[in-house]
Amino acid sequence: MEKVDAIIIGFGKGGKTLAVDLAKRNWKVAMIERSDKMYGGTCINIGCIPTKTLVHQANETGCLTHGDKAAEKRHYTQAIDRKNVLTAMLRNKNYHNLADNPNITVHDGEASFISGNAVSVKLANGDSLELTSEHIFINTGARSIIPAIDGVTDSKRVYTSTTIMQQEQLPKRLAVIGGGYIGLEFASMYAGFGSQVTVLDNHADFIPKEDRDVAATVKAVLEKKGVEFRMNAKTEAIRDVDGAVKLTCHDTESGYSFEIETDAVLLATGRRPETAALNLGAAGIETDSRGAIVVDSHLKTTNPHVWAVGDVKGGPQFTYISLDDYRIIRDDLFGDHRRNTEDRAPFAWSVFIDPPLSRIGLGEDDAKKQGIDVGVVRLPAASVPRAHTLEQTDGLLKAVIDKKTGKILGATLFCVDSSEVINVVAMAMKTGQPYTFLRDFIFTHPSMSEALNDLMSQPMA
Repeated sequence: MEKVDAIIIGFGKGGKTLAVDLAKRNWKVAMIERSDKMYGGTCINIGCIPTKTLVHQANETGCLTHGDKAAEKRHYTQAIDRKNVLTAMLRNKNYHNLADNPNITVHDGEASFISGNAVSVKLANGDSLELTSEHIFINTGARSIIPAIDGVTDSKRVYTSTTIMQQEQLPKRLAVIGGGYIGLEFASMYAGFGSQVTVLDNHADFIPKEDRDVAATVKAVLEKKGVEFRMNAKTEAIRDVDGAVKLTCHDTESGYSFEIETDAVLLATGRRPETAALNLGAAGIETDSRGAIVVDSHLKTTNPHVWAVGDVKGGPQFTYISLDDYRIIRDDLFGDHRRNTEDRAPFAWSVFIDPPLSRIGLGEDDAKKQGIDVGVVRLPAASVPRAHTLEQTDGLLKAVIDKKTGKILGATLFCVDSSEVINVVAMAMKTGQPYTFLRDFIFTHPSMSEALNDLMSQPMA
Protein backbone atom coordinates (compact mmCIF):
# COMPACT_ATOMS: atom_id res chain seq x y z
CA MET A 1 0.00 0.00 0.00
CA GLU A 2 1.39 3.38 -1.03
CA LYS A 3 1.20 6.26 1.46
CA VAL A 4 0.72 9.80 0.16
CA ASP A 5 0.06 13.15 1.79
CA ALA A 6 -3.32 13.60 0.12
CA ILE A 7 -5.76 11.58 -1.98
CA ILE A 8 -8.22 13.52 -4.10
CA ILE A 9 -11.03 11.53 -5.72
CA GLY A 10 -12.41 13.47 -8.68
CA PHE A 11 -10.82 16.03 -10.99
CA GLY A 12 -13.36 18.85 -10.45
CA LYS A 13 -12.86 22.54 -9.78
CA GLY A 14 -12.32 22.36 -6.03
CA GLY A 15 -10.25 19.18 -6.17
CA LYS A 16 -7.89 20.25 -8.94
CA THR A 17 -7.29 23.66 -7.33
CA LEU A 18 -6.58 22.00 -4.00
CA ALA A 19 -4.17 19.56 -5.67
CA VAL A 20 -2.03 22.37 -7.07
CA ASP A 21 -2.06 24.24 -3.77
CA LEU A 22 -0.96 21.16 -1.82
CA ALA A 23 1.72 20.36 -4.39
CA LYS A 24 3.17 23.86 -3.94
CA ARG A 25 3.53 23.01 -0.25
CA ASN A 26 5.50 19.87 -1.23
CA TRP A 27 2.66 17.49 -0.40
CA LYS A 28 2.61 14.28 -2.45
CA VAL A 29 -0.83 14.18 -4.03
CA ALA A 30 -2.68 11.33 -5.73
CA MET A 31 -5.46 12.56 -8.04
CA ILE A 32 -7.90 9.81 -9.06
CA GLU A 33 -10.21 10.32 -12.05
CA ARG A 34 -12.19 7.46 -13.55
CA SER A 35 -12.78 9.06 -16.98
CA ASP A 36 -10.19 10.64 -19.24
CA LYS A 37 -13.07 12.69 -20.66
CA MET A 38 -13.59 14.42 -17.31
CA TYR A 39 -10.21 15.99 -16.57
CA GLY A 40 -11.15 19.39 -15.16
CA GLY A 41 -14.55 18.24 -13.90
CA THR A 42 -18.18 18.86 -14.81
CA CYS A 43 -17.85 22.56 -15.63
CA ILE A 44 -15.27 22.21 -18.37
CA ASN A 45 -16.53 19.01 -19.95
CA ILE A 46 -20.31 18.70 -19.58
CA GLY A 47 -21.46 21.77 -17.66
CA CYS A 48 -20.81 25.49 -17.71
CA ILE A 49 -18.31 25.81 -20.55
CA PRO A 50 -19.98 23.63 -23.21
CA THR A 51 -23.49 24.81 -22.41
CA LYS A 52 -22.59 28.50 -22.38
CA THR A 53 -20.65 28.03 -25.62
CA LEU A 54 -23.79 26.60 -27.21
CA VAL A 55 -25.98 29.30 -25.64
CA HIS A 56 -23.79 31.91 -27.31
CA GLN A 57 -23.97 30.11 -30.63
CA ALA A 58 -27.76 29.72 -30.31
CA ASN A 59 -28.12 33.46 -29.72
CA GLU A 60 -26.29 34.08 -33.00
CA THR A 61 -28.44 31.69 -35.02
CA GLY A 62 -31.01 34.22 -36.20
CA CYS A 63 -28.41 36.67 -37.50
CA LEU A 64 -26.46 33.92 -39.27
CA THR A 65 -29.30 31.82 -40.74
CA HIS A 66 -32.20 34.27 -41.26
CA GLY A 67 -34.73 31.50 -40.58
CA ASP A 68 -33.36 29.10 -43.20
CA LYS A 69 -33.93 25.64 -41.65
CA ALA A 70 -31.08 24.00 -43.57
CA ALA A 71 -28.75 26.79 -42.44
CA GLU A 72 -29.93 26.35 -38.83
CA LYS A 73 -28.99 22.66 -38.96
CA ARG A 74 -25.54 23.47 -40.38
CA HIS A 75 -24.98 26.16 -37.77
CA TYR A 76 -25.94 23.76 -34.97
CA THR A 77 -23.49 21.11 -36.21
CA GLN A 78 -20.77 23.75 -36.45
CA ALA A 79 -21.60 24.91 -32.92
CA ILE A 80 -21.21 21.36 -31.59
CA ASP A 81 -17.83 21.14 -33.34
CA ARG A 82 -16.69 24.43 -31.78
CA LYS A 83 -17.84 23.21 -28.37
CA ASN A 84 -15.92 19.96 -28.78
CA VAL A 85 -12.72 21.75 -29.79
CA LEU A 86 -12.95 24.10 -26.80
CA THR A 87 -13.66 21.41 -24.22
CA ALA A 88 -10.87 19.19 -25.59
CA MET A 89 -8.41 22.07 -25.33
CA LEU A 90 -9.42 22.90 -21.76
CA ARG A 91 -9.44 19.24 -20.74
CA ASN A 92 -5.91 18.77 -22.05
CA LYS A 93 -4.73 21.95 -20.34
CA ASN A 94 -6.22 20.86 -17.01
CA TYR A 95 -4.66 17.42 -17.26
CA HIS A 96 -1.17 18.76 -17.83
CA ASN A 97 -1.55 21.39 -15.10
CA LEU A 98 -1.63 18.47 -12.68
CA ALA A 99 0.12 15.58 -14.44
CA ASP A 100 3.21 17.65 -15.24
CA ASN A 101 3.63 18.62 -11.59
CA PRO A 102 6.27 16.37 -9.96
CA ASN A 103 4.29 16.30 -6.70
CA ILE A 104 1.03 15.14 -8.32
CA THR A 105 0.28 11.73 -9.77
CA VAL A 106 -2.90 11.36 -11.85
CA HIS A 107 -4.37 7.88 -11.68
CA ASP A 108 -6.95 6.95 -14.34
CA GLY A 109 -9.31 4.66 -12.47
CA GLU A 110 -12.22 4.24 -10.07
CA ALA A 111 -11.67 4.62 -6.34
CA SER A 112 -13.48 2.93 -3.48
CA PHE A 113 -12.79 3.03 0.25
CA ILE A 114 -11.39 -0.03 1.98
CA SER A 115 -11.00 1.64 5.38
CA GLY A 116 -11.21 5.03 7.03
CA ASN A 117 -7.94 6.24 5.52
CA ALA A 118 -7.33 3.98 2.52
CA VAL A 119 -8.77 3.50 -0.96
CA SER A 120 -8.45 0.89 -3.66
CA VAL A 121 -8.19 2.08 -7.26
CA LYS A 122 -9.25 -0.05 -10.23
CA LEU A 123 -7.02 1.39 -12.93
CA ALA A 124 -8.18 1.87 -16.50
CA ASN A 125 -5.48 -0.52 -17.74
CA GLY A 126 -6.90 -3.35 -15.65
CA ASP A 127 -4.40 -3.15 -12.79
CA SER A 128 -5.20 -1.99 -9.29
CA LEU A 129 -3.43 -0.20 -6.46
CA GLU A 130 -4.07 0.76 -2.88
CA LEU A 131 -3.40 4.19 -1.43
CA THR A 132 -3.49 5.46 2.13
CA SER A 133 -3.50 9.00 3.52
CA GLU A 134 -4.57 11.01 6.54
CA HIS A 135 -6.12 13.55 4.15
CA ILE A 136 -8.70 12.34 1.62
CA PHE A 137 -10.93 14.65 -0.40
CA ILE A 138 -14.03 13.51 -2.32
CA ASN A 139 -14.82 15.63 -5.38
CA THR A 140 -16.83 13.22 -7.54
CA GLY A 141 -19.63 15.61 -8.50
CA ALA A 142 -23.16 14.62 -9.46
CA ARG A 143 -24.94 12.78 -12.25
CA SER A 144 -28.27 13.15 -14.04
CA ILE A 145 -31.29 11.51 -12.46
CA ILE A 146 -33.06 9.05 -14.75
CA PRO A 147 -36.73 9.13 -13.74
CA ALA A 148 -38.83 5.97 -13.43
CA ILE A 149 -40.71 6.35 -16.73
CA ASP A 150 -41.82 3.28 -18.63
CA GLY A 151 -39.54 2.79 -21.65
CA VAL A 152 -37.10 5.57 -20.74
CA THR A 153 -34.03 3.32 -20.87
CA ASP A 154 -35.17 1.50 -24.03
CA SER A 155 -35.56 4.55 -26.25
CA LYS A 156 -32.74 5.55 -28.61
CA ARG A 157 -33.98 9.15 -28.63
CA VAL A 158 -33.81 9.98 -24.92
CA TYR A 159 -30.89 12.11 -23.74
CA THR A 160 -29.50 13.72 -20.61
CA SER A 161 -27.94 17.18 -20.52
CA THR A 162 -24.60 15.43 -21.13
CA THR A 163 -25.51 13.18 -24.03
CA ILE A 164 -27.65 15.63 -25.98
CA MET A 165 -24.63 17.91 -26.41
CA GLN A 166 -22.85 15.04 -28.15
CA GLN A 167 -25.47 14.88 -30.92
CA GLU A 168 -24.39 16.58 -34.14
CA GLN A 169 -27.86 16.73 -35.70
CA LEU A 170 -30.34 19.39 -34.60
CA PRO A 171 -33.67 17.81 -33.60
CA LYS A 172 -36.58 19.41 -35.43
CA ARG A 173 -38.75 18.79 -32.35
CA LEU A 174 -37.49 18.50 -28.78
CA ALA A 175 -39.46 17.58 -25.66
CA VAL A 176 -37.88 18.61 -22.35
CA ILE A 177 -39.07 16.67 -19.31
CA GLY A 178 -38.59 19.00 -16.36
CA GLY A 179 -39.23 22.72 -16.08
CA GLY A 180 -36.40 23.57 -13.69
CA TYR A 181 -33.45 25.79 -14.45
CA ILE A 182 -31.46 23.20 -16.42
CA GLY A 183 -34.52 22.36 -18.48
CA LEU A 184 -35.20 26.02 -19.21
CA GLU A 185 -31.61 26.68 -20.23
CA PHE A 186 -31.70 23.87 -22.79
CA ALA A 187 -35.20 24.79 -23.93
CA SER A 188 -34.11 28.35 -24.60
CA MET A 189 -30.91 27.17 -26.31
CA TYR A 190 -32.56 24.70 -28.67
CA ALA A 191 -35.37 27.11 -29.49
CA GLY A 192 -32.64 29.58 -30.43
CA PHE A 193 -31.09 27.02 -32.76
CA GLY A 194 -34.48 26.51 -34.43
CA SER A 195 -35.98 23.44 -32.74
CA GLN A 196 -39.67 23.28 -31.83
CA VAL A 197 -39.44 22.91 -28.06
CA THR A 198 -42.08 21.64 -25.65
CA VAL A 199 -41.41 21.68 -21.90
CA LEU A 200 -43.33 19.11 -19.83
CA ASP A 201 -43.43 20.27 -16.22
CA ASN A 202 -45.23 18.28 -13.54
CA HIS A 203 -45.58 21.37 -11.35
CA ALA A 204 -48.66 23.55 -11.38
CA ASP A 205 -46.60 26.73 -11.00
CA PHE A 206 -43.85 27.75 -13.40
CA ILE A 207 -40.43 28.06 -11.64
CA PRO A 208 -42.12 28.06 -8.21
CA LYS A 209 -39.03 29.34 -6.37
CA GLU A 210 -39.29 32.70 -8.14
CA ASP A 211 -41.67 35.57 -7.41
CA ARG A 212 -44.78 35.30 -9.54
CA ASP A 213 -44.18 38.51 -11.50
CA VAL A 214 -40.67 37.34 -12.41
CA ALA A 215 -41.91 33.86 -13.35
CA ALA A 216 -44.65 35.30 -15.56
CA THR A 217 -42.17 37.53 -17.38
CA VAL A 218 -39.73 34.66 -17.97
CA LYS A 219 -42.51 32.40 -19.27
CA ALA A 220 -43.86 35.09 -21.61
CA VAL A 221 -40.41 35.78 -23.08
CA LEU A 222 -39.69 32.09 -23.68
CA GLU A 223 -43.12 31.58 -25.23
CA LYS A 224 -42.42 34.48 -27.55
CA LYS A 225 -39.32 32.58 -28.67
CA GLY A 226 -41.49 29.57 -29.52
CA VAL A 227 -41.17 27.42 -26.39
CA GLU A 228 -44.42 25.66 -25.48
CA PHE A 229 -45.13 24.82 -21.82
CA ARG A 230 -47.38 22.02 -20.60
CA MET A 231 -47.87 22.37 -16.86
CA ASN A 232 -49.16 19.60 -14.58
CA ALA A 233 -47.76 17.17 -17.16
CA LYS A 234 -46.52 13.85 -15.81
CA THR A 235 -44.75 11.70 -18.41
CA GLU A 236 -45.80 8.08 -17.92
CA ALA A 237 -44.33 6.25 -20.91
CA ILE A 238 -41.84 6.73 -23.74
CA ARG A 239 -41.61 4.57 -26.85
CA ASP A 240 -39.80 4.90 -30.15
CA VAL A 241 -41.90 4.93 -33.32
CA ASP A 242 -40.87 5.21 -36.96
CA GLY A 243 -38.34 8.05 -37.09
CA ALA A 244 -39.60 9.66 -33.86
CA VAL A 245 -40.45 9.07 -30.22
CA LYS A 246 -43.88 9.19 -28.60
CA LEU A 247 -44.55 10.33 -25.02
CA THR A 248 -47.68 9.38 -23.11
CA CYS A 249 -48.49 12.01 -20.51
CA HIS A 250 -51.08 12.59 -17.82
CA ASP A 251 -52.45 15.97 -16.81
CA THR A 252 -52.50 15.76 -13.03
CA GLU A 253 -54.89 18.70 -12.66
CA SER A 254 -57.62 17.77 -15.14
CA GLY A 255 -57.05 14.03 -15.12
CA TYR A 256 -56.87 13.47 -18.89
CA SER A 257 -54.08 11.76 -20.81
CA PHE A 258 -52.40 12.98 -23.99
CA GLU A 259 -49.56 12.04 -26.31
CA ILE A 260 -46.73 14.04 -27.83
CA GLU A 261 -44.63 12.93 -30.77
CA THR A 262 -41.16 14.43 -31.04
CA ASP A 263 -37.69 13.74 -32.44
CA ALA A 264 -35.72 13.83 -29.19
CA VAL A 265 -36.37 13.87 -25.46
CA LEU A 266 -34.20 15.64 -22.91
CA LEU A 267 -34.39 14.48 -19.30
CA ALA A 268 -33.95 17.54 -17.08
CA THR A 269 -35.20 16.02 -13.86
CA GLY A 270 -32.34 16.94 -11.58
CA ARG A 271 -28.94 15.61 -10.53
CA ARG A 272 -27.83 13.51 -7.57
CA PRO A 273 -24.42 13.15 -5.88
CA GLU A 274 -22.11 10.60 -7.51
CA THR A 275 -21.22 8.25 -4.66
CA ALA A 276 -22.39 4.79 -5.77
CA ALA A 277 -18.93 3.30 -6.36
CA LEU A 278 -17.15 4.86 -3.39
CA ASN A 279 -18.09 2.25 -0.74
CA LEU A 280 -18.53 5.05 1.78
CA GLY A 281 -19.69 2.68 4.50
CA ALA A 282 -16.22 1.16 4.75
CA ALA A 283 -14.91 4.58 5.74
CA GLY A 284 -17.74 5.48 8.13
CA ILE A 285 -18.93 8.32 5.88
CA GLU A 286 -22.61 9.18 6.21
CA THR A 287 -24.97 10.44 3.48
CA ASP A 288 -28.32 12.18 3.80
CA SER A 289 -31.72 11.17 2.42
CA ARG A 290 -30.81 12.61 -1.00
CA GLY A 291 -27.53 10.70 -1.18
CA ALA A 292 -25.33 13.71 -0.48
CA ILE A 293 -22.29 13.30 1.76
CA VAL A 294 -22.92 14.83 5.17
CA VAL A 295 -20.35 17.52 6.07
CA ASP A 296 -19.89 20.09 8.80
CA SER A 297 -19.35 23.80 8.16
CA HIS A 298 -15.66 23.12 7.42
CA LEU A 299 -16.58 20.40 4.89
CA LYS A 300 -15.39 17.51 7.06
CA THR A 301 -17.38 14.31 6.74
CA THR A 302 -18.25 11.97 9.59
CA ASN A 303 -14.77 10.53 9.06
CA PRO A 304 -12.14 12.95 10.46
CA HIS A 305 -9.71 12.03 7.65
CA VAL A 306 -12.13 12.85 4.82
CA TRP A 307 -13.57 16.06 3.38
CA ALA A 308 -16.18 16.48 0.62
CA VAL A 309 -15.96 19.18 -2.04
CA GLY A 310 -18.44 20.44 -4.63
CA ASP A 311 -21.70 18.86 -5.83
CA VAL A 312 -21.14 15.53 -4.06
CA LYS A 313 -22.03 17.10 -0.71
CA GLY A 314 -25.36 18.50 -1.98
CA GLY A 315 -26.43 22.14 -1.83
CA PRO A 316 -25.91 24.68 -4.62
CA GLN A 317 -24.32 23.04 -7.67
CA PHE A 318 -22.10 25.82 -8.96
CA THR A 319 -18.45 25.80 -9.99
CA TYR A 320 -17.71 28.88 -7.91
CA ILE A 321 -19.12 27.17 -4.81
CA SER A 322 -16.74 24.27 -5.41
CA LEU A 323 -13.90 26.80 -5.70
CA ASP A 324 -14.97 28.39 -2.43
CA ASP A 325 -15.02 24.92 -0.87
CA TYR A 326 -11.32 24.76 -1.71
CA ARG A 327 -10.76 28.05 0.12
CA ILE A 328 -12.56 26.74 3.21
CA ILE A 329 -10.43 23.58 3.22
CA ARG A 330 -7.25 25.58 2.68
CA ASP A 331 -8.10 27.69 5.71
CA ASP A 332 -8.99 24.58 7.71
CA LEU A 333 -5.64 22.96 6.91
CA PHE A 334 -3.30 25.95 6.98
CA GLY A 335 -5.19 28.98 8.25
CA ASP A 336 -7.02 30.10 11.36
CA HIS A 337 -10.15 27.96 10.74
CA ARG A 338 -12.38 31.01 10.38
CA ARG A 339 -13.72 30.29 6.89
CA ASN A 340 -16.80 28.07 6.74
CA THR A 341 -19.87 27.39 4.63
CA GLU A 342 -21.99 29.74 6.71
CA ASP A 343 -20.04 32.91 5.93
CA ARG A 344 -20.25 32.98 2.13
CA ALA A 345 -23.87 34.07 1.74
CA PRO A 346 -25.17 35.89 -0.08
CA PHE A 347 -23.94 34.61 -3.42
CA ALA A 348 -25.45 35.11 -6.83
CA TRP A 349 -26.37 32.64 -9.56
CA SER A 350 -27.47 32.88 -13.17
CA VAL A 351 -29.55 30.75 -15.53
CA PHE A 352 -28.36 31.29 -19.09
CA ILE A 353 -31.67 31.42 -20.87
CA ASP A 354 -32.11 34.29 -23.33
CA PRO A 355 -31.90 36.80 -21.71
CA PRO A 356 -30.18 35.35 -18.62
CA LEU A 357 -32.01 35.19 -15.30
CA SER A 358 -29.81 36.17 -12.35
CA ARG A 359 -30.67 36.18 -8.68
CA ILE A 360 -29.20 36.91 -5.25
CA GLY A 361 -30.67 36.94 -1.77
CA LEU A 362 -34.36 36.98 -0.92
CA GLY A 363 -37.24 37.34 -3.30
CA GLU A 364 -40.27 39.44 -2.43
CA ASP A 365 -42.39 36.47 -1.33
CA ASP A 366 -39.65 34.98 0.87
CA ALA A 367 -38.90 38.31 2.53
CA LYS A 368 -42.58 38.88 3.36
CA LYS A 369 -42.85 35.38 4.81
CA GLN A 370 -40.06 36.35 7.22
CA GLY A 371 -42.14 39.30 8.41
CA ILE A 372 -39.81 41.94 7.02
CA ASP A 373 -41.28 45.32 6.08
CA VAL A 374 -40.09 45.30 2.48
CA GLY A 375 -40.01 47.81 -0.30
CA VAL A 376 -40.03 46.49 -3.85
CA VAL A 377 -38.66 48.32 -6.89
CA ARG A 378 -39.11 47.19 -10.49
CA LEU A 379 -37.82 48.34 -13.86
CA PRO A 380 -38.63 46.97 -17.33
CA ALA A 381 -35.48 46.05 -19.25
CA ALA A 382 -36.85 48.11 -22.13
CA SER A 383 -36.27 51.24 -20.01
CA VAL A 384 -32.49 50.74 -20.16
CA PRO A 385 -30.74 52.52 -23.08
CA ARG A 386 -28.05 49.85 -23.34
CA ALA A 387 -30.72 47.18 -23.85
CA HIS A 388 -31.85 49.06 -26.96
CA THR A 389 -28.35 49.39 -28.37
CA LEU A 390 -27.96 45.63 -27.92
CA GLU A 391 -31.45 45.05 -29.39
CA GLN A 392 -32.38 42.93 -26.39
CA THR A 393 -35.15 44.73 -24.56
CA ASP A 394 -37.00 41.77 -23.04
CA GLY A 395 -37.03 41.28 -19.31
CA LEU A 396 -37.49 42.78 -15.87
CA LEU A 397 -35.23 44.04 -13.08
CA LYS A 398 -36.42 43.79 -9.49
CA ALA A 399 -34.97 44.44 -6.05
CA VAL A 400 -36.24 43.87 -2.51
CA ILE A 401 -35.24 46.40 0.14
CA ASP A 402 -35.61 46.46 3.92
CA LYS A 403 -37.55 49.68 4.52
CA LYS A 404 -36.24 49.96 8.06
CA THR A 405 -32.52 49.71 7.30
CA GLY A 406 -32.34 50.54 3.60
CA LYS A 407 -30.29 47.37 3.04
CA ILE A 408 -30.77 45.34 -0.14
CA LEU A 409 -32.33 41.99 0.75
CA GLY A 410 -32.19 40.55 -2.75
CA ALA A 411 -32.44 41.19 -6.45
CA THR A 412 -33.63 39.37 -9.55
CA LEU A 413 -32.34 40.58 -12.89
CA PHE A 414 -33.92 39.09 -15.99
CA CYS A 415 -32.18 41.02 -18.73
CA VAL A 416 -29.25 41.02 -21.12
CA ASP A 417 -25.87 40.92 -19.30
CA SER A 418 -27.57 40.18 -15.98
CA SER A 419 -24.93 37.54 -15.20
CA GLU A 420 -22.38 40.38 -15.01
CA VAL A 421 -24.56 43.04 -13.39
CA ILE A 422 -25.69 40.77 -10.55
CA ASN A 423 -22.10 40.71 -9.27
CA VAL A 424 -22.30 44.45 -8.66
CA VAL A 425 -25.40 43.91 -6.54
CA ALA A 426 -23.65 41.04 -4.75
CA MET A 427 -20.71 43.24 -3.76
CA ALA A 428 -23.04 45.95 -2.47
CA MET A 429 -24.94 43.41 -0.37
CA LYS A 430 -21.81 41.65 0.87
CA THR A 431 -20.32 44.93 2.07
CA GLY A 432 -23.57 46.02 3.73
CA GLN A 433 -24.27 49.01 1.48
CA PRO A 434 -27.76 50.55 1.46
CA TYR A 435 -29.75 50.62 -1.78
CA THR A 436 -28.85 54.30 -2.16
CA PHE A 437 -25.25 53.26 -2.82
CA LEU A 438 -26.32 51.76 -6.15
CA ARG A 439 -28.88 54.49 -6.75
CA ASP A 440 -26.18 57.18 -6.68
CA PHE A 441 -23.17 55.23 -8.00
CA ILE A 442 -21.43 56.56 -11.11
CA PHE A 443 -21.57 53.84 -13.79
CA THR A 444 -20.24 53.98 -17.33
CA HIS A 445 -22.70 54.82 -20.10
CA PRO A 446 -24.22 53.13 -21.95
CA SER A 447 -24.07 49.98 -19.85
CA MET A 448 -26.50 47.56 -18.28
CA SER A 449 -24.92 48.27 -14.89
CA GLU A 450 -26.27 51.81 -14.92
CA ALA A 451 -29.76 50.30 -14.91
CA LEU A 452 -29.15 49.91 -11.17
CA ASN A 453 -29.27 53.72 -10.88
CA ASP A 454 -32.79 53.75 -12.29
CA LEU A 455 -33.93 50.57 -10.56
CA MET A 456 -33.01 51.86 -7.12
CA SER A 457 -34.63 55.23 -7.90
CA GLN A 458 -38.06 53.72 -8.56
CA PRO A 459 -40.87 54.35 -6.05
CA MET A 460 -41.08 51.46 -3.59
CA ALA A 461 -44.19 49.37 -3.81
